[in-house]
Amino acid sequence: MKKQILIIISILFCGNALIAQINPSLDFSKPRKYEVTEVVAEGLEYLDEGAVVSITGIRKGDRIDIPGDDISFAIKKMWRQGLFADITIKYEIVEEGKIKLILELVELPRLTQYSFEGIKKSKQTELSDELSLVKGRILTDASVKNAELNIIKYFKGKGFLNVEVTSRQKPDDVVSNGVELIFKIEKNNKIKIQDLYFVGNEAFGDRRLKSKLKNTNEKLRFTIFEDVISRAINSKPKHWFQFFTQQDSVSLNRALDYLGEHVNVNFFKSSKLVKEDFEEDKVSLIQFYNSKGYRDAEITYDSIFKVGKNIAVEIGVYEGQKYYFRDINFTGNFTYNDEVLKTVLNIDKGDVYNLEKINRKLNYDPTGNDISSIYMDNGYLFFNVTPVEVNVEQDSIDLELRIYEGAQATINKVTISGNTRTNDHVVLRELRTIPGEKFSREKLIRTQRELSQLGYFNPETVSPSPVPNPSDGTVDINWDLEEISNDQIQLSGGWGGYIGFVGSLGVTFNNFSINNFFDFKNWDPLPVGDGQILSLQFQANGRQFQSYNFSFTEPWLGGKKPNALTIGGSYSYQGDFEDWRNPRLGIAGSFKIFRGFVSLARRLKWPDNYFTLANSLEYSRYTLNNSRRFGGQLGCTDCESNNFNFKTTIARNSVDNPIYPRSGSNISLSISLTPPYSLLTNRDYDNLTFEQSINFLEYNKWMFDASFFNKVVGDLVINTRANFGIITSYGDEVGVGPFERFILGGSGLAGGQGFILGSDIIALRGYEDNSLRPIESVRSVEKGDVTTRQISGGTIYNKFVMELRYPISLNPSATIYVLGFGEAGNTWTSFDDYNPYDLKRSAGVGARIFMPAFGTIGIDWGYGFDNAPGRNQPSGGQIHFTIGNQIR
Repeated sequence: MKKQILIIISILFCGNALIAQINPSLDFSKPRKYEVTEVVAEGLEYLDEGAVVSITGIRKGDRIDIPGDDISFAIKKMWRQGLFADITIKYEIVEEGKIKLILELVELPRLTQYSFEGIKKSKQTELSDELSLVKGRILTDASVKNAELNIIKYFKGKGFLNVEVTSRQKPDDVVSNGVELIFKIEKNNKIKIQDLYFVGNEAFGDRRLKSKLKNTNEKLRFTIFEDVISRAINSKPKHWFQFFTQQDSVSLNRALDYLGEHVNVNFFKSSKLVKEDFEEDKVSLIQFYNSKGYRDAEITYDSIFKVGKNIAVEIGVYEGQKYYFRDINFTGNFTYNDEVLKTVLNIDKGDVYNLEKINRKLNYDPTGNDISSIYMDNGYLFFNVTPVEVNVEQDSIDLELRIYEGAQATINKVTISGNTRTNDHVVLRELRTIPGEKFSREKLIRTQRELSQLGYFNPETVSPSPVPNPSDGTVDINWDLEEISNDQIQLSGGWGGYIGFVGSLGVTFNNFSINNFFDFKNWDPLPVGDGQILSLQFQANGRQFQSYNFSFTEPWLGGKKPNALTIGGSYSYQGDFEDWRNPRLGIAGSFKIFRGFVSLARRLKWPDNYFTLANSLEYSRYTLNNSRRFGGQLGCTDCESNNFNFKTTIARNSVDNPIYPRSGSNISLSISLTPPYSLLTNRDYDNLTFEQSINFLEYNKWMFDASFFNKVVGDLVINTRANFGIITSYGDEVGVGPFERFILGGSGLAGGQGFILGSDIIALRGYEDNSLRPIESVRSVEKGDVTTRQISGGTIYNKFVMELRYPISLNPSATIYVLGFGEAGNTWTSFDDYNPYDLKRSAGVGARIFMPAFGTIGIDWGYGFDNAPGRNQPSGGQIHFTIGNQIR
């Protein structure tokens, strides 16, 4: 029988010491080499045996010393993996000089689930996002400790400075070697800042300094009102002024003084103390002092001490002397002389010494009016400027601006990455950073805007990565893009007033490709990648109402210039019931509209390259057949009108982001002209019936729209809009006609009292849909007798809007923002009735959500302050739903 010797080595860690228990029967004073015949691992549940054995670095056939370093190194390697709770190695001598290694291992437990004790369920999901724990992975002491620290950090950020977190592990009854990790959280009381003091400040009062601490604020207190309020509740006087005694008056004055001191600090800010935010606030405080001329200002100390259950913060300030600019000189400038640079700098002798303004005017001003910009827009990528204080005398400072212009950089290579669906040529044709041209920061920023406006990429992450090559005076630019899906599908249903339930189905493919139509490998799910736009839409409620719409746009006709060709058409049909109260009697009349158009738009270089010019030809035919319902609105029940018109639009769009703009404007002026039939023919319009006079529509229609975006603070944006429209005839003989008029009110969708076909629907929140439409009487000749017809809708309208917007989420998959608005508008039938001060006013709040698959969906609540036509009281509160980004 083969003689076997079993040797067991157990490795235990205790501090930094490594302890080995070894079979004492072996003489380890005489190391000996053994040939390894086999290495096996036992006790594994999840890990692969081959992979574990390979970690040791010992393989079959290796000759190792026992005792020796080979085994020690193998054990250390295995511990470093962090996979095992215990490692035991057994030796089995197979025959003389040969040995088998047996690894007896205990794997670390795996996390099957984790839970929290001591907090509400509503907080557990939010807290889980802060942890890096992954179910199914090995649970180590380090991962548990990191999780505990992250929980503590999370709650300290919420103001719970005394939070305590412990954890325990519970074996899983179902999963072998699995454990449940349970965190016990004791938040304790939230610590708030009871008082905030400044010591050493003379130039600025506490109120001014507190306003500069954006994240560190006092707890707002109303305790000085308690006695007055208590007496008011208990006494129940007839009149409110009987509450107050002279003592109360003093208390209230103190209260008002306190509020006046804190009104701009505390109402919308938390009073919790977060270390990171506190450090940022201290930096902001010193920057404020520097911007006011106190260049030597510093914080000498800060102390935090307990006040009851809360804390007080004391900040010591050394203000130093206030300084002013004296002489400012430039050195190293050859391209631009001193006068040009001083004009850009816009700092005069005697101005308060302002470090923040110096850095802004030298390096980056949001307006683009800084010295760095004028150099970099001229190719000087390697430019830099260093301000040096060359002389400080009493309260005056002489400044020398040392400029290094460097060589003009030429763009070498331009690459793009991340466009997984969009073809390269679609991106490249939008670039203004062209290889071989001089580098320009202005063109870099403009290219960033153009790529953001495409709608194919996440506008929040479109960013260039310039890589300068000083050795040869060139720069490589890579555009890193994040593709997003912007195809949209509309599947909805709603109640269309008179016509009942209406179902809608629409699809818009914003990155379509006709060239790939027969190349099925480029379908996703339809052919994509060339930036073309295909839109199809269908609405119906059965046989009473149907609408079909189609359009196709090629943004780069011919592929060489940004000339956008659009063709489209639509057909709408609305039946008129014999008796709308009894639909079973069937349809007795109808109103049909057919429309087709072709448009060509191009970008302009003058007055600047934000301008576009679009021209279109359109034909529309309106047919009413025994339509008593629409006859009351359009002046005829049986008639047909043909509308041939030429439309030209000049627009300027400089908004920085198509989904949530923060700056820029969108302004457009359009003119629609029909042929002047009355001037070209000898028809006697005085003896024509109304139906004959509108057989060929003639009018000229002018529309002006302006929208401006300005950042207030952070992502808070104010949007102001103005919209005007007028439609007139060429002469007094022929009126405007019943179509293309303006109707205001509601969400701007053609709903409410039936679908208003052949009209311009203008939104005005706070009023019912289409409720603002004046009535005009027009002349008609019936069998030799002069009569009048009634037409609804205005020929002039004004509208003004102001919105304050704030984003809740800027995630490209779901961009959400809330808004508050005030707006006013109205419409009139003629200049004689026009009164720009007679506007219907409203105000309210709303929200918008943009999802790539559905576009922009909105809900608003508006309160109309004035009465609509035919009403004797204000419109009151109204809820509106919107689809898409409305211009008007």
